[in-house]
Formats: sequence, C-alpha cells, structure tokens
Amino acid sequence: MTPEDKAKQKIWDFVYGFFLPLRQFFLKYHLIWHKKGRQKYHIGWLPPGKTLEGLKNHLHTKWGFGNHFIAWIDEGQVLSWRKLTDFQDQYHLRVYKDGEICGHFEFTPEAHPLEHMEEKGEREAKNEFLKFLGEFVTEKKYISHLKIDPDAFDPKSEVSIETKTI
Repeated sequence: MTPEDKAKQKIWDFVYGFFLPLRQFFLKYHLIWHKKGRQKYHIGWLPPGKTLEGLKNHLHTKWGFGNHFIAWIDEGQVLSWRKLTDFQDQYHLRVYKDGEICGHFEFTPEAHPLEHMEEKGEREAKNEFLKFLGEFVTEKKYISHLKIDPDAFDPKSEVSIETKTI
C-alpha cells in the first residue's frame, strides 16, 4: 500500500465511526442521493435449502468476504458484503429478501470515494461470483423469504485491507 493509500485508510478508520448518521443526514437533506431499486448485475438466486447464514459462513471462511456497511442500501437488501482485492478494488455482493443475488467489481470507496459514488470503473463480474458462491447460487429463479443480516450496520465488522488476491 502506498503512503497516500495508508493516509486514506487512516482517515476512513476515523470516518467509519460516524459514517452512518452522516450518510442519513446527507440523504435526508438531499445533499447526496441514491436511486431506488436494485443494482443491475444479476448473478442468480439462493437455492432451496440454502440459508443466508450458510452463505455468509461460506463467503467469509472460503473467500474472505465481510460486512460492507458503508455501501448504499438497495430496496429489499438483506446482505451487502465485499471482498477486497487490494486497497483500490473490491467485489461487492448483495442479497435481497426474495433470494436474488447480485454483484459487481468496482473501486473501493476508501481509495476512490468520488469515482465509487459515480459508479466509475464498475463492471460485471458474474463468472468470478459464480466461483465464489459455488453451491450457494442457482440460475433457476427460487423465491426465498430472507430477513436482514443482524450485523448489516455494525462498523466493527468492516472488512479491512488484505494483501490476498483471487
């Protein structure tokens, strides 16, 4: 990590502590905005017999995914997790209450906050996500009734910088 990246990370370590109320304030007073709906990068569906808890365990232990509480909150979202490749880039996965799974590859908000907000550099990464998800995804539509992850807004569970790559 460059000295500039280390400085950005120190700033974000401080910002994580008050990020959620600040974001709510900015959204409430229309200083920032987020379009309604779901992200556009459909991957598949959580299969019958698979649980959100099982998916979380699989993604965390096998691939290093974890909470991404600073991400936008989409309608019906029950899980928002990311896997960092480095300080600059990440895989971002969302699961919705009906079992739909979406995900994309993008800049991290810590390294590129403005570009991240503007969705610059964001791209489809379905093949990579199919590898990450394994038996926890199916192409066949299967409707689930999932409840939101209880740790969704816990800043202490934020995934921080790793040196691993996939």
